[in-house]
Amino acid sequence: MKTTLPSTPPASTPPAGRPGAAGPQDKARHSEVRVFARLGHVALAVWAVIVIVPILWTFLAAFKNTSEIFSSPWTLPAELRWENFGRAWTKAHVGRYFVNSVVVVGCSTFLTMLLGSMAAYVLSRYKFWGNRAIYYLFVSGLAFPVFLALVPLFFVVKNLGLLDTHTGVILVYTAYSLPFTVFFLAAFFRSLPNSVAEAGLIDGCSHTRLFFQVMVPMAKPGLISVAIFNVIGQWAQYQLPLVLLSNAKEKWVLTQGIADISVNAGYEADWSGLFAALTIAILPMIIVYAIFQRQIQSGLTAGVGK
Repeated sequence: MKTTLPSTPPASTPPAGRPGAAGPQDKARHSEVRVFARLGHVALAVWAVIVIVPILWTFLAAFKNTSEIFSSPWTLPAELRWENFGRAWTKAHVGRYFVNSVVVVGCSTFLTMLLGSMAAYVLSRYKFWGNRAIYYLFVSGLAFPVFLALVPLFFVVKNLGLLDTHTGVILVYTAYSLPFTVFFLAAFFRSLPNSVAEAGLIDGCSHTRLFFQVMVPMAKPGLISVAIFNVIGQWAQYQLPLVLLSNAKEKWVLTQGIADISVNAGYEADWSGLFAALTIAILPMIIVYAIFQRQIQSGLTAGVGK
């Protein structure tokens, strides 16, 4: 005789409840997440106001005359005075300083990315004695403030015969940008798959060809991100050119030229020309960041899931 036992739910089966119902702990956790999210949005909004308002005020002042700047600073200009930009470009020599900045920042960024990417690739993909020591030596440069090295740096550049030259500034910019470049790109190169590099070596690629034709295209998002950060940092640099180009006014960069306009104006200050010069200095970096925004974001997050 066959007997059937009554079916009973297993002991581990939770009691049936309302589908989708959340317990008190889940509700508390979700409420905490919402609170922190709102606080984060408030902090971002405050930060955006702090950054955008001065820039917007500078752009408006660039189209006003001196009386409008001080009498109605937050109103729109009565007319668009494009002559402010022409006066700043020619009379204040902002055009010459702008070209000098483009040359210095372009050459130093190229050298920084070339040397930094090669060093980061070797330190991240090859094992040899002293590998970590060299890496930490590069990274330690991030904790070294620029102003602490100004005096010895001045004498080093002077002894090399590069004082008051663009070459000296380019080499110094490159040296001070290498720590961040190596630190960022070393982590990025570690995230790249080893199978691609091994396949290239099996196919007969030399190490140099493997780096330039295989690894560099794969690391393009990270390279673009670091290059943009270096351009922005070097474009806004003031202390180093102030020390290294103090006696060669025709070779000054844009930050020195704008500071000279504000310091030496005296009682005949050309405030509208000064704000026009500031606008000329600010706009290129905003345009560069706006164009490469997606590449920067993809470069910063490319190695997260690997």
